[in-house]
Amino acid sequence: MFICNFKKYYTWEPTLEKHLLKIDCPIERTLHVISGKWKLALLCELNRGNSRLKDLEKYNPEASKRALTKQLGELVEDGIIQKKDYEVYPKKVEYSLTEKGKELISVLKVLDDSGKQL
Repeated sequence: MFICNFKKYYTWEPTLEKHLLKIDCPIERTLHVISGKWKLALLCELNRGNSRLKDLEKYNPEASKRALTKQLGELVEDGIIQKKDYEVYPKKVEYSLTEKGKELISVLKVLDDSGKQL
């Protein structure tokens, strides 16, 4: 049985008025990592295989290049995806899931299954 003691993680710090929760809570930390308008779509595309920014733009035409680049950078920073720069001209950059990202995909699949039952 899943039990989460949120009271354990709630703290109030006046200097962090925007954040009532510390990122010490595993659920809060996970939700923080995947929160973002395009992050789930990016993760789903990268689950299919490595992709370049142009490919990700093609699959998410409503998203601006700036928004995709920003959220890709956040996912790289969180260790969910990796960015590989090729030393060629013209510049070539490819994104792929890390092991941590592949583990997160399994969590997203459980959320997908739960959502289908709601």
